Amino acid sequence: MPELPEVETIISDLNQKIKGATILKFWSDFPSAIKGATLLQFQREMKNKKILNAQRVGKNIFLHLSDGKSIHIHLRMTGHLLVKKPAYAKAPAGRQETRNKKQAEENTNYFKDKVNQYIHHIWHLSKNRTLEFSDLRKFATMRLLETTQIEKYLAEKKIGIDAMSEKFTLAKFNELLDTKPKMLIGIFLLDQSIISGIGNIYRSEILYSARVLPERKNESLEKAERKKTYLATKKILKLAIKMRGTSDSDYRDSDGAPGHFQEMLKVYRRDKLPCPQKCGGKILRKKMAQRSVFYCAGCQK
Repeated sequence: MPELPEVETIISDLNQKIKGATILKFWSDFPSAIKGATLLQFQREMKNKKILNAQRVGKNIFLHLSDGKSIHIHLRMTGHLLVKKPAYAKAPAGRQETRNKKQAEENTNYFKDKVNQYIHHIWHLSKNRTLEFSDLRKFATMRLLETTQIEKYLAEKKIGIDAMSEKFTLAKFNELLDTKPKMLIGIFLLDQSIISGIGNIYRSEILYSARVLPERKNESLEKAERKKTYLATKKILKLAIKMRGTSDSDYRDSDGAPGHFQEMLKVYRRDKLPCPQKCGGKILRKKMAQRSVFYCAGCQK
């Protein structure tokens, strides 16, 4: 599932590429992904509306429209958004052939990869763009909301504080830990109702960086360990955003290209391999909150 860095990469791309574009029409071959409205209602509500900007809260995407409504998109397990330009867009006389060739090359770099071929929804936009939604498993969802009701909606869905929010301070982290003293830190970091945005990949990497075992109870963490975990959270997520996310499986950016943080992973899916710190131990794997967590029992205490 795309986590905070992957969704942040998509948001950044959308704000660069389709901000200010107008939705001309919408197509879908899987309207079950649309929640709270029929396909026809969804199409009518969005038609001729301008996309003001894109926003992320945790793993949630919001496209804010000019009529006071917002499209909420949750990518779930395999969803990703692709921004495309038609290969034969209009160009000044004498430059058409060069423009067409260049655009065709850009469009075929990654879009033809199999992982980008599961297109089930398309927004046709002005500015000669399409926003296309590829989703192999078809678990992703979309919903139209009143923009003023987003905070209420997030509260109803029990979406916790965003892990990259300015409001997510060390003091706030300690406050949240104190509300769940018996919870294991490895489960705590995954709970989207407490802190939103962290998933399985980054949980393992954060705790390895902080040298804290995932099975430790929150109440057992010393002051210094709490601070290390908080700082590791910010550091790992910032680095992953810089690397445009982790393409462990289906995630791709708006160009259909993979992220690069998988090249930096220390423990995730490295079970049975030697610890990168050369402590003499090996990376272990265990189930926690129905997901696999990876750690080194030699380095993490």
